[in-house]
Amino acid sequence: MTTGSGTAPAPPEATPPAEASAAARPAAEPPVTAGPPAARRGSYRRLSVEARRAELLTAALDLFAHRAPEDVSLDDVASAAGASRPLVYRYFPGGKQQLYEAALRSAADELERCFEEPRSGPLSARLSRVLDRYLGFVDEHDAGFSALLQSGSVAETSRTNAIVDEVRRAAAEEILLHLAVKEPGARLRMMVRTWITAVEAASLIWLDEGKRPSLAELRDWLVDQFVAMLTATAATDPQTARVLRAAVRMEPAEGPVGRLARRVVPALGEASHLLS
Repeated sequence: MTTGSGTAPAPPEATPPAEASAAARPAAEPPVTAGPPAARRGSYRRLSVEARRAELLTAALDLFAHRAPEDVSLDDVASAAGASRPLVYRYFPGGKQQLYEAALRSAADELERCFEEPRSGPLSARLSRVLDRYLGFVDEHDAGFSALLQSGSVAETSRTNAIVDEVRRAAAEEILLHLAVKEPGARLRMMVRTWITAVEAASLIWLDEGKRPSLAELRDWLVDQFVAMLTATAATDPQTARVLRAAVRMEPAEGPVGRLARRVVPALGEASHLLS
């Protein structure tokens, strides 16, 4: 999956004069005397700067998770957080674009954490746990995940593209650490990064297909894809071949790799003539 940059980013929402002056005032939260009851209650709660900002980001993330960025307004975020529009501007004076980028950064940090896993035990089991967390994030954020990672969002900028690409690179580096290679060569690095791209693409297709097959089936298929890609690369790259042999030695016969091998051998039964 790729993130395009052909669509011009949406300009930040203009800050009305009153809101601009509010954004410039010190960190103390001003009382609000107008607006719906939820907004009045939210503005009277005395929170630290960090807590209030986190509250606004949480509300924004929830909205971006279920709606495309261009369909979310600052008023929507203010209402969801029980705050006022001037208060949102106070913490994000750049308007919706700044809020969106901050929310994306928060989501990216969560996605990167999905790939953190203790480096012990069979590799297939580690990959399964990583994918359980990653696909759980995709499932929870469905529409927002599509909007963040597909091209064409009006909120897209070079900065948002860089944040998304950072997740890909961090994920690839974590996987390479699990392969225990100090200096991975070009082919092994390409294989891992290609698999990360395949995981992203499969996640988007899974959402487009109405979340079918089940998450467990998708996870197991993606683990199989990793093993298949590693095996294909090992056929022509000595470094990857060493990695594959080390990984296979740790796999139990009844684990995912063993099951895949028992399925593949019969499937290739009609290919014996290729070995002559």
